[in-house]
Parts: sequence; C-alpha cells; structure tokens
Amino acid sequence: MGRTDRASRVIAAPPATVYGALLDRESLEAWLPPDGMRGRVERWDPRPGGGFRMVLTYLDPSGGPGKTSDATDVVDVAFADLVPPERVVQRAVFEADDPSFAGTMTMTWHLAADGDRTEVTVTATDVPPGIDQAVHEAGIASSLANLASYVEAAG
Repeated sequence: MGRTDRASRVIAAPPATVYGALLDRESLEAWLPPDGMRGRVERWDPRPGGGFRMVLTYLDPSGGPGKTSDATDVVDVAFADLVPPERVVQRAVFEADDPSFAGTMTMTWHLAADGDRTEVTVTATDVPPGIDQAVHEAGIASSLANLASYVEAAG
C-alpha cells in the first residue's frame, strides 16, 4: 500500500462548472500544470475507460530533474470513474526509467457543493515513492489555485 497525498480548496463556482473544467481538453491544458510548468495534451478521450496523455514541461529545467527527461514529466491517465458533477477518478502512470516513479497512482477529484461554491478535494493514493510528498501536495494545491482562477474568471 502506497502513500496518500491530498489537498483541497473552495472554488467560487458551482460543481457543474468545475466538473466541466476537469473534462475539457483546453481547460485542462490551461489550469492543470502547477506553477513552473506548462502542459500539452497529446491524446484525449473523456469517457469512462478513456483518458489522456499529458506532457508537462518545466519552464526552468534547472529546478530539478523531470521524471521522463530532464525537462519533462509524461503521464498517461485513464478515467476510471466519472460521476457528474461529483467525482472524477483518474489512474496515472508516469513514463520514467527510474523505478521509484513506477506504479499506478489514483487521483480522485471530489466535488462537493457549498452553496454556490464547490469544495474540491484531491486525494492521490499509491503515490510512487520517488515523488516527494511536500512537493506533490504543493503541486496539487497549485493546480487547484489555477483551477479556481480559471473557472472563476470564466464565470
């Protein structure tokens, strides 16, 4: 059994709007990459059993090596469960030669209505040991902040 990392944030948008941003290719490219990275979706199939492949590129590769190359993290993500507008469950596998990044990490995005806002809780289970917990949780928090900015600006 692997480690569990989590982060949460209240976003000033209804769950349906937040859910939509989780399942729209252009939206995901805009908000998912944490600070210091940019993302590109190479494959997109937003349905249960479908998924996507994202290339995350470090804007400053000197900040630390990527999992796939010095400057990139490449991740293949399968949609394990989609429950509009409440939950998105993803199974993520990083492309990496280093066995400390091996395995399937499950990312559960839980959306709970809070009046006209949404509390988003991200729980990552079976996190590969090569991913530093503090860095990972900060990255999830950064993605949540980006998601909030993205959907709040659109509303």
